[in-house]
Amino acid sequence: MRGVFVTGTDTGVGKTVLAAAACAALAGRGLSVAAFKPVVTGLAEKPGEWPPDHELLAAATGQRPEEVAPYRFGPPVSPHFAAELAGEWLEPARLVGAARAAGEGVDVLVCEGVGGLLVPLTPGYLVRDLALDLRLRLVVASRPGLGTINHTLLTVEAARAAGLAVAGVVMTPWGPEPEPIEASNRAIVERLARVPVSGLPLTDPGALAAAGSELPLDDWLT
Repeated sequence: MRGVFVTGTDTGVGKTVLAAAACAALAGRGLSVAAFKPVVTGLAEKPGEWPPDHELLAAATGQRPEEVAPYRFGPPVSPHFAAELAGEWLEPARLVGAARAAGEGVDVLVCEGVGGLLVPLTPGYLVRDLALDLRLRLVVASRPGLGTINHTLLTVEAARAAGLAVAGVVMTPWGPEPEPIEASNRAIVERLARVPVSGLPLTDPGALAAAGSELPLDDWLT
């Protein structure tokens, strides 16, 4: 299965936009692309500028939203707790099977995690475990500003400690004229993490392919 697993340093860091941009750019090349996100939470919240995660990813790939995310919950809480509130149990084997099924018959699978790498999908099964079971290279979405050095390095270290290969880090959003602290953060993370660091340009739901084309997608998928 050819693809990448997109995670984030924490919640709300922009990993869904990153994953959707990658999907849209790859699809724009004429490749068949599928997106997968094991769980979506927070659907009870008032919609903002961006659609819900599974809808955004589905729009980038041509899938139906329910094909992208097998579990969907209203409360904006951790997946394991959202399932508990709903009286359900997230089955790891089902998640792995659904992700692999999504990747069958397509050129690339882009799997997006939930929150950060150590977020529990069940009390005993983390997002990191899903990435390991799928054997996909990891791409880390991180913020460009203050605090990102520690958060990003911790994420990379946690990934490597478990045996995951980190393909790259993407700071998002990356403006046309980065602040000095942002440029410094990018350089020091690249040096200390020993991994290429890219920037995802500012974008919107209608311009994802253009933003994704700025990413080193071929390097990630090698």
